[in-house]
Amino acid sequence: MAAEERSFQPLHIAVLTVSDSRTEATDKSGQLLADRLESAGHHLGDRRIVRDDRYAIRAVVSDWIARADIDAVIATGGTGLTGRDGTPEALAPLFDKTIEGFGEIFRAISYEEIGTSALQSRAIAGVANRTFVFALPGSSGACRTGFDRIIRDQLDYRTRPCNLVELRPRLDER
Repeated sequence: MAAEERSFQPLHIAVLTVSDSRTEATDKSGQLLADRLESAGHHLGDRRIVRDDRYAIRAVVSDWIARADIDAVIATGGTGLTGRDGTPEALAPLFDKTIEGFGEIFRAISYEEIGTSALQSRAIAGVANRTFVFALPGSSGACRTGFDRIIRDQLDYRTRPCNLVELRPRLDER
């Protein structure tokens, strides 16, 4: 018997760039993510740049997770160790569940690419109000790695043996 064929299910994904210095014209990481998600067949639901401030970050993401038309959020920037890096602290309180494996896998893959410098990444992911939220470092290389090697397949319903999309109908279970 042939395996069940699955059809691609496009999602509406918002992209957030966390930066004090980037503009729409200089936001290579946000543009890379927008291009990648659209090339994969998804829709860019919204895109913003916000300053490196945990409350500004949280406000934008809170707005997106409250919207029924946004299925996932990918943030880039603010995941390092400096005093201004606060994306994980901004997002973690919004999570209903943390996807622990995302950060672990991201750092393992990054280790292959950049060695022990991967320990400086605080990439995280979680589910917030039925919305998948991912936070990647701000470099375009890190965004490429995160999207191409983890996020793309997990947001593709056709990925076997399992993926995040197939869990969406069950995220409201209590």
